[in-house]
Amino acid sequence: MKKKSVVIILSILVIILGLVIAYLFIFDSSKNNVKENKEPDKVDNNNEVKEEEETEEEKLEKMVNSKLESMTLDEKIGQMLVISNRVSAMTDSLRKELEEYKPGGFILFSENFTTYDQTLKLVNEIKETSDIPLFIAADEEGGNVQRLLSLKDKVTNIPNMFRVGEANDKDLAYEVGKVIAEELRVFGINMDFAPVLDIVDSKNQSFIGNRSFGTNPTLVTDMGLSVGKGLEDNLVIPVYKHFPGHGSTVADSHYDLPVINKTKSELMDRELIPFKEAIKNNADVIMIGHLAIPKLTNDKTPASLSKTLITDLLKDELNYNGLVITDALNMGAITKNYQEKEIYEMAINAGVDLLLMPNSSSSALKNIKESIAIGKISEEQINDSVKKILTLKYKKLENSNPLPKSYLGSTEHQEIISKIK
Repeated sequence: MKKKSVVIILSILVIILGLVIAYLFIFDSSKNNVKENKEPDKVDNNNEVKEEEETEEEKLEKMVNSKLESMTLDEKIGQMLVISNRVSAMTDSLRKELEEYKPGGFILFSENFTTYDQTLKLVNEIKETSDIPLFIAADEEGGNVQRLLSLKDKVTNIPNMFRVGEANDKDLAYEVGKVIAEELRVFGINMDFAPVLDIVDSKNQSFIGNRSFGTNPTLVTDMGLSVGKGLEDNLVIPVYKHFPGHGSTVADSHYDLPVINKTKSELMDRELIPFKEAIKNNADVIMIGHLAIPKLTNDKTPASLSKTLITDLLKDELNYNGLVITDALNMGAITKNYQEKEIYEMAINAGVDLLLMPNSSSSALKNIKESIAIGKISEEQINDSVKKILTLKYKKLENSNPLPKSYLGSTEHQEIISKIK
């Protein structure tokens, strides 16, 4: 009997042990299944995030390509033009020009600034003529080059950049850029033809003078890029100028062609330093000056029309991928030496994307189309430029809405500027 009881007890223990083992096996399998089910979800989530990041870039590219494919040749050429018209209010002729030729941008001058209400109305009416965002630009450098000072309303008077350079404070320079950007944005201006990256030999012995931050390459680089960052962070596109360096010239390119007798190595060690740093910091737009450097080009071709200086040096050697804009095409440095059609052909073939202030929209369109028809300009070059223009516009201008009038001459702005002695 005792033996039988022992057998029964052992049998029960075996059954219990078997049940425990079975339970542990099932529990472990369930854990593995849950883990396996969770891990794919995690991977899927990562893939979804990755796909969303790629989709944003793809979305921009698709938008640009779709728009480009839908555009006529006339519309593409129009995008490469930045025009001006020194009126205080919209006129029938200006509206017709904007609607017919669809320029890519409009530069405002002192005559365009009157009162807050009237100037804002003019800018809004200019913008309304285009289904593609317009570059609305101004020369707002500070000192003697301030278009906003023509306003009848109170605005902040920005000191010349040589004084900003003398302060030698990167944080303060950034704040100066912020002040300029915020007051420009009151009128929906989204591009500033500043800062000046030219290095002067002396502020009194140069065409550029006190528009420059100073005589030292490091100082000019630090101050220029800080002002540019202040502009960019506050939704105004800075245009760094005047490549490859206008600082040591005496001649005024509005009337004559300045000539710089320097070698490439000399330029690399001085004039080009600020531009090289701007490129490293992803500059969106660089303006080319009307100045000759015969030791690089073997002739007196202005930089703004030179493939050697724009494509070979700026783009290929310095690895610049942003937009290239000319200085104004009505300046004597080029109009005295080249015919209108020749200027467009040379500039576009040199690698220019934006033509600032052509003779007129109609003549620019006519001449460029004729040059394309006879093979002097390739449509591929036009497409490449317009693709870059549209990409920057859709990337940077979509959320650039006007700021309230209270930003003009604000107490905060006045306090920032008062720090510049």
